[in-house]
Amino acid sequence: MGAFEYRQAQEIRDSFARAGIRYLFIGKSGAILLGFPDTTQDADLFVEKSLANCRALGAALIELGFALTPEQAAEIERGKDFIQLKNGPFDLDLIFAPDGIERFEEAWHRRIEVEGFPVCHPDDIIASKAATNRAKDRESLPRLRAFREYWAGKQRGVKALRRAP
Repeated sequence: MGAFEYRQAQEIRDSFARAGIRYLFIGKSGAILLGFPDTTQDADLFVEKSLANCRALGAALIELGFALTPEQAAEIERGKDFIQLKNGPFDLDLIFAPDGIERFEEAWHRRIEVEGFPVCHPDDIIASKAATNRAKDRESLPRLRAFREYWAGKQRGVKALRRAP
């Protein structure tokens, strides 16, 4: 399986929008959608854990081409904390309880919309990576923190331009 591509992110966005699924891109895939210069092998999605959302998610994944086992379908429906899917058109990590983020609703209110993609705020992406504390995440944290500063400066510049007469 190659690197996760923008086209695949669009497929997720469009399918999930049709199904009314509440989710956020998180992890490196979320950072990349915000402009972080890197690649990733999979998409990481923080999904709202509600029965209706989880049921819609299972159906949307099948529509996208994932061959869900009965066990995976049951795990998705109950919102198991972490589910790794490698039996579809791309690799996908579903995260219902990411480390470092208390509640979906709080992350949802802080989200950044990029071309219709709901993306976790850089602070949440960093908090999650820091709390996970895997070696590969610790390695990427300095670059993610530097990117957050760059991104925040860019956001301030856009706001200043909008206020200019």
